Amino acid sequence: MKTAFDILRTSRSLVVKFTKDLSLTQLHTIPEGFSNNMIWNMAHLVVTQQLLHYKLAGLQCLVEDELIEKYRKGTAPSEELTQEEVDVLYELLEGLPETLAEDYASGIFEHYTPYMTSTGFELKDIESAISFNNFHEGLHVGTLLALRKFV
Repeated sequence: MKTAFDILRTSRSLVVKFTKDLSLTQLHTIPEGFSNNMIWNMAHLVVTQQLLHYKLAGLQCLVEDELIEKYRKGTAPSEELTQEEVDVLYELLEGLPETLAEDYASGIFEHYTPYMTSTGFELKDIESAISFNNFHEGLHVGTLLALRKFV
């Protein structure tokens, strides 16, 4: 599992690296042909990781319900974040992978509710959820890279 956690940390580091120098306006811009912005994709990564790992394991998510409702699958950008809120988002992007690794090592993921993803991949346990989340993160990192070219 060490490799899976390293992949998640690397993915998040890349997201922070190529978005941190952008302005709030750039982060909130929805270019023509896109349905969301960089902020939405970044927050969606945080929310999806929490839902796939914690909620499906019957545990309390480590982010606020309001964040989950605004950025879960099927949502779209609805408001602009302040710089302070973006700073919190960066903290979550960077800190939650470490928390996940610690929680996994402590054995809190004892139960898991199987879940069929929209891609047709069934998550049967926390290990498959961690692997699938890395795939999901890769898709959104690609979207973030594309968005960056247009902002």
